[in-house]
Amino acid sequence: MSAVAGTAALARLALRRDRVMLPAWILVIAGLTATTASSFAQLYPTVEARQEFATGIGRNPSLFALYGRAFDLTSVGGLTAWRIGGFAAVLAALMSLFTVVRHTRAEEEAGRLELVGSGVVGRLAPLTAALLVAFGAGLILAALVAAGLIGVGLPAAGSFALGLAIATGGWMFAAVASTAAQLTESARAANGIAAAVLGLSYLLRAIGDTAGEHSWLANLSWLSPIGWTQQVRPFVGERWWVFGLAAVFAAVLTAAAYRLVARRDLGAGLLPSRPGPAEAARTLRSPLALAWRLHRAALAGWVAGFAVLGAALGSIAAGVGDLVTDSPQLRDLLSRMGGGRGIVDTYLNATMGIVGVIAAVYTVQAGLRLRVEETSQRAEPVLATAVSRVRWALSHLTFAVLGTAALLGVAGLGAGFAHGLRTHDLGGQLPRLLGAALVELPAAWVLVGITAVLFGLVPRLSAGGWAAVLLFLLLGQFGPLLRLNQVIMDISPFTHVPKVLGGELTFAPLVWLAMLAGTLTAAGLVGFRHRDVGAG
Repeated sequence: MSAVAGTAALARLALRRDRVMLPAWILVIAGLTATTASSFAQLYPTVEARQEFATGIGRNPSLFALYGRAFDLTSVGGLTAWRIGGFAAVLAALMSLFTVVRHTRAEEEAGRLELVGSGVVGRLAPLTAALLVAFGAGLILAALVAAGLIGVGLPAAGSFALGLAIATGGWMFAAVASTAAQLTESARAANGIAAAVLGLSYLLRAIGDTAGEHSWLANLSWLSPIGWTQQVRPFVGERWWVFGLAAVFAAVLTAAAYRLVARRDLGAGLLPSRPGPAEAARTLRSPLALAWRLHRAALAGWVAGFAVLGAALGSIAAGVGDLVTDSPQLRDLLSRMGGGRGIVDTYLNATMGIVGVIAAVYTVQAGLRLRVEETSQRAEPVLATAVSRVRWALSHLTFAVLGTAALLGVAGLGAGFAHGLRTHDLGGQLPRLLGAALVELPAAWVLVGITAVLFGLVPRLSAGGWAAVLLFLLLGQFGPLLRLNQVIMDISPFTHVPKVLGGELTFAPLVWLAMLAGTLTAAGLVGFRHRDVGAG
C-alpha cells in the first residue's frame, strides 16, 4: 500500500468538516482587503491628499510597528498593501495553522486517526490531505483578493502580488504547523508552538520595520516570514523573487514534517511527555489547584508576551504626535478609533483597545479548556468524586477571568513604564496607562460569558468563542476605516469601553458589561448542570 493511499478521501472529509469555517476565513480576509482599498480610494481620492498623508507617515516610524514599513503611500494600491497586507497575512497564517493541526494532531489526540488508519490509509495520507486543504484554501484566497482589488480599479500585477503575498503567509505557516504537529502529543501544544513562531515572526518584523534604514536592526525584517510577505512590495515595483524565499522555507519545513511523521509512533510526539510523580502533591486536592496546574504554563507565556507588547506600544507613543501634524484625515481616523482629546492619548486609547481584544484570545483559550477536558474524558474522573459540575467549571473559568486581568495589568504596567520613561513622567503615566488597560477588562469578560454559554448550552459550538473574538477584532480595526453604522459597531463590547485617556471615566457601561458577562456565565453553568457530560 502506498504511503499516501487514501489522501483524496481524507481531503474530502476535511473539506466537509470545514465547509463553514474555511470559507468564512477566506471571505473575511478577501472582503477586508477589497473594502480597505475602496475606503482608501474614497478617503484619499487625489495624489495630493495621499502625498499629504505620506508626509506624516514617513516622518515618524511609530505605526510601522503595527502595520509594517510603508514603501509607497502615494497610490491607493500602496496604501492598501501597507494597511492590510501584514494583517491579512497573519490571518491567513492562523487559518492555515489551525487547519493543519485540526486534521493531523487533533485527530490523533482524539483517537479518530487510529480508526481511520486501520483502513486503506497510508501513513502520510493525513498530513498530505491537511496540507492540500490548506494550500488549496490559500490559492482560492489569493484569487479572490486579486479579483476584489482589480474590481476596485487597482493594477492587475500589484493585485495578484498582494493576493499571493497574503496566501504565502498561510502556506508558510501551514508548513510550520505540519512540523509542530509532529513534536507534541497535544493539539493545544502544537497550536501553541506554531502560534509562538508566528508571534516571533511578527515581533522580528516590527523591530526591523521601526529601525532606521541604515541600522543593522532593519535586517531583522528579512528573518521574518511575515516580513517576506511585505517585502514583495505590491504596487511598488513587485519583487517576485521574494516568493522564492517563502517557497524554500515552506519546502524545508514540509520535508521535515514528512521525515518526522515516519519516525514516531501514532499518537506520540517526538518531544517525550514528562512522567508525573507516583503520588499527587497535597496541593492538588481541589479542582482549583488542578486547574492552576493545567493553566499555569500557558498563562506564564501570555504574561511574558503582554509585558513585551505593552512596553513596545508605550515606547513609540511619544512620537505619534508628529505623525498627524499635516494629515487631518489620519487625525480624524485615529480619533474615531480611540476617542480622546490629545493625539497621543488617542493613540494609546486605540492601542489599549487592541490589547484588550488580544487578551480576549487568552480568555477564550482558557475558557475552552473546559471543553478540552470534557472531550478528552479527563473531566469524568474528577466529576465522579464529590466535586460538583459547577465547582469544576468555575475552577477553569476563574483563570479565564483572573488571567485576563493579569494580562491587561502587565500590559498597562509595561506601557506606562516605557511611556513614562520616554516622557520623563513615570509617576504620572504609569497609573494612567494601567487604568487604560484595566478598563478593557469587563469587555474581555464578556468573552468568558460567551464561551461559557456555548459550552453549557450548545457544546458542539464551543469554538464559536473564536469567531466572536475575530468579529470584535475586525470591527475595532476596520469599522472606523469603513465607516460602519454605529449599530453594527455596538455589537462589540469593546466599543462601549470608555476612553479614559483624555476623557472621563464613566462606570455605567463597565457595570453593564460586567453584568452581561455574569449573566451569560450563569446561563452556561445552568446549562452544563442539566446536560450530559461529553454531549455534542
